[in-house]
Amino acid sequence: MTTRRRTTALAAAAAVGALLFAGCTGQASSTLPSISDASTSADAAAPSTASAGPSPVSATTSTAGVTIADDSATTDVATGLESPWSVVRLDSGSALISLRDSGRVVELTASGDLREVAAIEGVVHEGEGGLLGLAVLGGAPSYLYAYLTTADDNRVVRAPITGSAGSYGLGPVDDVLTGIPKASNHDGGRLAFGPDGMLYVTTGDASDPTAAQDPDSLGGKVLRLSPTGAVPTDNPMPGSPVYTLGHRNPQGIAWDAFGSPWAAEFGQNTYDELNALSPGGNYGWPEVEGRGDDGAFLNPVLQWSTDEASPSGLTAVGSTLFLAGLGGEKLFEIQVPDSSDATPTERFAGDESLGRIRDVLPGPDGTLWLLTNNTDGRGSPGDGDDRIVSVPLTRLP
Repeated sequence: MTTRRRTTALAAAAAVGALLFAGCTGQASSTLPSISDASTSADAAAPSTASAGPSPVSATTSTAGVTIADDSATTDVATGLESPWSVVRLDSGSALISLRDSGRVVELTASGDLREVAAIEGVVHEGEGGLLGLAVLGGAPSYLYAYLTTADDNRVVRAPITGSAGSYGLGPVDDVLTGIPKASNHDGGRLAFGPDGMLYVTTGDASDPTAAQDPDSLGGKVLRLSPTGAVPTDNPMPGSPVYTLGHRNPQGIAWDAFGSPWAAEFGQNTYDELNALSPGGNYGWPEVEGRGDDGAFLNPVLQWSTDEASPSGLTAVGSTLFLAGLGGEKLFEIQVPDSSDATPTERFAGDESLGRIRDVLPGPDGTLWLLTNNTDGRGSPGDGDDRIVSVPLTRLP
């Protein structure tokens, strides 16, 4: 077992917190697997605006770009996590974390304590599958959404959040969307609510590349649903939850300060991708990997060789994207002046204190949180792994 060195925390300037994002984001009729709500009206299932309950932390409207103030100024927020996959922060000060292999959701309190919230029934871990992405919809009640692998499929479920900070629990679990293809790899798994209040779901091709180009398959797609699982009437393909297609294994989705959606995608042997999403867009897999010259497919804005990145979580802070690299064991800081241009900077490259980075999200008081993933069977765990690590941000001039 490799012992990773620890970096010493430097004080983050609290004044930048008010300038940065403080929270999480983000054609013919087809015969698709079951959707739990038969309604096709997005308006009928619009998110509640009630303030009661543990809402996800809201974001500011600043369009300023940001940068990591000091790569060496990392602070442990939580340690001892087992195969963590996704983190969502709540306005109560707590955060909820999914543990892939055990199917458990744990709470990280504002004081740094960890406790179990619930074990999601039916989770089957095999390879890359298990309990994956989380998202929270505020309201009365608030709901926790989870993407999970079962014996038969990948699916999205939700459950009301009960209790209060330090004692959160989950009520009955209901299906939102079932029938997403599963495999021991390429399961996708990220959930996020967009600025439009709709639920976006990234799905992998489940090792069947042909699924990505099949509009009747839920595999190899970014899906768009109402919070109850209905197909919004303004989706690009009428009656279908498919928002974009032609993806291999997308695991990150986020919206920048201008409202533009982005997705990160694992490549096969050649290129990983960062894509600017366009409704109904086809991103080419398996016909093309990375950039190509076929006008039928949309090219990625950025691409990396597959040993450089292996991109997973993605978040936005103002007009800056942060992309978590698993195999590349680094973080990409990406300045986005518009949806056709992006400038990446590698962070923590070669820093053995972190290793594999699974998720990234805005933290409190002008910080960024990184979730390591060295205990998932592919990393080299060090002391305290896996961890949530905080790093200070500063606004660009």
